[in-house]
Amino acid sequence: MRSRPAGLLASALLTRGLTAVLRHRAPGGRDRWERKNHAGRTVELYAGAGSAAATALAAARVHPAAGLAVLAAGACGAYDDIAGADDPRRGFGAHLGALRTGEVTPGAVKLFGISAAALAAGTLLKERPLDRLLAGVVIAGAAHTANLLDVRPGRAAGAVLALAAPGLARSGTGGALAAVTAGGAVAVLPEDLGERAMLGDTGAHALGAALGTAVVSASGRAGLLVHAVAVVAATVRGDRVSAWARAL
Repeated sequence: MRSRPAGLLASALLTRGLTAVLRHRAPGGRDRWERKNHAGRTVELYAGAGSAAATALAAARVHPAAGLAVLAAGACGAYDDIAGADDPRRGFGAHLGALRTGEVTPGAVKLFGISAAALAAGTLLKERPLDRLLAGVVIAGAAHTANLLDVRPGRAAGAVLALAAPGLARSGTGGALAAVTAGGAVAVLPEDLGERAMLGDTGAHALGAALGTAVVSASGRAGLLVHAVAVVAATVRGDRVSAWARAL
């Protein structure tokens, strides 16, 4: 298995390369790839899609299940970025409430799509039923938690990088996935911090899912339980956490 620095570098370079290709081609027109950030500045979404695609490819080389989880998280996030751009509803409660009235919102598609892919990945990464369930919770929860942090420049990518960094010292699949995750995050961080780009739901969910697969691969039952409790707590308090982050 490749060394951790090599894996990190390969993931970062692939992210930068795919981002450059997307910027050059701008599929669907450049307006589709631009948003206003919290300060009203126009920022690009290429880095989010580039990091999602690159991280999914790099993760799949380590373990197909990890690639599946990251790709699905990025795809569901992309759908919400496009279809849900003008939807003012935020938080699981709002989307589940709409679902009870028969309306399937982009946020609901994202919630159930990422959760299903995370459970599928957990089934492939772990052997015992309870471990598989906990793994799915960790992967989906990490994806959603990363997205909650994507409210100011560099917060989501910086948090993913900081949380992935300790995993670089690990051996095996967990360490390799940590390197892939760190590479994707470090590649987008400068432009994100410089308010030239933003991850959007596409990049934030993908990097969060990658971090989740790294944690799952390196954790036993106790570790899975601790991380599952942490991400569930963050998700339950998601609306409040997001509002707090936006206020700072």
